[in-house]
Amino acid sequence: MPIDRRDILRTLLGVGVGSMSCASPSNASTAYEDVARAIRAPLLGTPRNQELVRFACLAANSHNTQPWTFKATETRIRIAPDYARRTPAVDPDDHHLFVSLGCAAENLILAASALGLRANAHVEDDVIAVDLEPGPVVTSALFEAIRWRQCTRAKYDGQPVAADHLGLLEKACAEQGVSAIFMTDKTRMANVADYVLQGNSAQMRDKAFMDELVKWMRFSETDAAAAMDGLFSRASGNPALPGWIARPLLRFFLTESGENQKYREHIESSAGVVVLTTDTSNKAHWVAVGRACQRFGLQATALGLKYAFINQPVEVAALRAQFVSYLGIGDRRPDIVMRFGAGPDLPKSLRRPPQAVMAAP
Repeated sequence: MPIDRRDILRTLLGVGVGSMSCASPSNASTAYEDVARAIRAPLLGTPRNQELVRFACLAANSHNTQPWTFKATETRIRIAPDYARRTPAVDPDDHHLFVSLGCAAENLILAASALGLRANAHVEDDVIAVDLEPGPVVTSALFEAIRWRQCTRAKYDGQPVAADHLGLLEKACAEQGVSAIFMTDKTRMANVADYVLQGNSAQMRDKAFMDELVKWMRFSETDAAAAMDGLFSRASGNPALPGWIARPLLRFFLTESGENQKYREHIESSAGVVVLTTDTSNKAHWVAVGRACQRFGLQATALGLKYAFINQPVEVAALRAQFVSYLGIGDRRPDIVMRFGAGPDLPKSLRRPPQAVMAAP
């Protein structure tokens, strides 16, 4: 039976969707924040698998498409790709999709430990199988950060990160087959910014890319809460507007020059940039990158830092080879590029509830 999003919102909010859709902007904002808080409620013990999936879904993922489905038994949870939520223009080989699945797996494993379960993950073809068995209750700063982690697309304060904190961030990225390149030198960061701007220009001139991006944009609280996915404008530091107003005006405020200036300023305001690379380019390694990427984001959050993806140099195929040469990494693939530093809090993005992503085992 298909999930009725109106029923989900009534459950989460205790109000009818109709009252939200005709609410004033301030009331719509409050209702949106109520939904975001409900999704990020503390981990409960029951229903166990549903709670594990809820925490898994709080993971980072490309365009907030949430491209996953879950099948759960008492001893195993399988995370599979939802190919209906692919983004072929930006991610033609499904690289980001499988990185997203790895991010979700890492959250699930950390949440399982907090419920007294040992979780072991392995990739079987297109599926991540997470085997569960009784174990000690183990919580950590990374687990505690799951509810608060977010990708923060804003200016940071430009201050450096302490050496011991950099060490923790590097440790968080440790994963077999994955390497992390940290750059805190402003000259190297400026060079990365040059690649980001080249990639951004190429993408913004690509109609298929822009059409796909706009498809996943949510311009108002009402639109975001109705979909429970996508890129909400205020979560990126932009104002919320009704979709019927924002879409016709999009080409006026989303311009190549404006976005390039914003990316340059954002990178200049950051404490550093990290590039995750893999030994081999296949789905198992992409999942491994996702796990390392998620731990990095959680560790940054636990340290009071923010981070954001600047993946243009790895998304534009013609630019990727040049970026590889600049990094000097030989045959390795650069998978993920992120900036980090201290920055502001922005509204949290939404996630579909477990009922919408769990299939019968």
